[in-house]
Amino acid sequence: MHSSLALATSLLAQGENQLTTAGIITLVVVLVVLFALFIFAVVFLSYARWWIQSLFSKAGIGLFDLLGMTFKKVKPSIIVPCKIMAVQAKLRDPELTTRALEAHYLAGGNVPMVVRALIAAQKAKTIQLSYREATAIDLAGRNVLEAVQTSVYPRVIDCPPRGSARRSLDAVAKDGIQLKVRARVTVRSNLQQLIGGATEETIIARVGEGIVSAIGSAEKHNRVLENPDMISKAVLSRRLDSQTAFEIVSIDIADIDVGENVGARLRADQAEADTRVARARAEGRRAMAVAQEQEFTAAIEKSKASLVEAEAQVPKAMADSFRGGKLGILDYYKLRNVQADTDMRKSISGDSVN
Repeated sequence: MHSSLALATSLLAQGENQLTTAGIITLVVVLVVLFALFIFAVVFLSYARWWIQSLFSKAGIGLFDLLGMTFKKVKPSIIVPCKIMAVQAKLRDPELTTRALEAHYLAGGNVPMVVRALIAAQKAKTIQLSYREATAIDLAGRNVLEAVQTSVYPRVIDCPPRGSARRSLDAVAKDGIQLKVRARVTVRSNLQQLIGGATEETIIARVGEGIVSAIGSAEKHNRVLENPDMISKAVLSRRLDSQTAFEIVSIDIADIDVGENVGARLRADQAEADTRVARARAEGRRAMAVAQEQEFTAAIEKSKASLVEAEAQVPKAMADSFRGGKLGILDYYKLRNVQADTDMRKSISGDSVN
């Protein structure tokens, strides 16, 4: 009996051990399932709104795609609405995929602006813009949506621009009259030249150059005042929008005023310069004449000195003549009488002149 009781006790202990092991395994399985359900619930609740929107709009973004965006550090709140906009607008570009949107976001691009630009280009029906071109324009730092809008609705650029130090473009016609012009240039974006093309500063500079050249080639300023559109025609014919991000639609002359008579002022300045040159030349000739007069005066003084020196030799010659017997006393007195008569005649002629 004792042995039977021990056997029963051992069997009961083995059953309890087996029951405890099975319970632990079951409990672990239940906990794992509950944890997985919790994780799934958290993930589902986090992405339920975006997944449901994608499901009903047929955007083609699954729950695992949303989970992958999290690991890629891509915001579903940006990608999902943009993909839904693209699908609802029926954009047919095969490159416009969810992965392409994610790649553009990771590259630092503005995904919503690119999608809105593509939709605006498609609605316009006159603009050919692909997803690749739109992303390239956006990554180049340009506002692609504004470029599309400018292609549909042209933009007006003032020349010279507002806020500039110069209020007008000044040019001079061939008759010397200055004209002051203000123009307005209507442009629209050239999407194919937007990358690498010149900006509106280049348009303003080229239009200003064309206006100055057109006025400068006019024979008279009156012709420009009577027919201002000759300026517009001359500027448009020069194809100033080449290699730029814009296409010039029209050039309108907003205002034109008459300025100074630059030709007359230049002629007056030239006459003044010629007068100064003539005065300088006359002063040079006068200085030469004065110098020559001084030379003549010096020559006269030199001649007088020579005369005085010669006269000083006369008494010596007379003394030699007296000693040699060549000259007598009567000859000497005759010579003195002739000299006295000469002095008297000089004095009389001097008094008569006075």
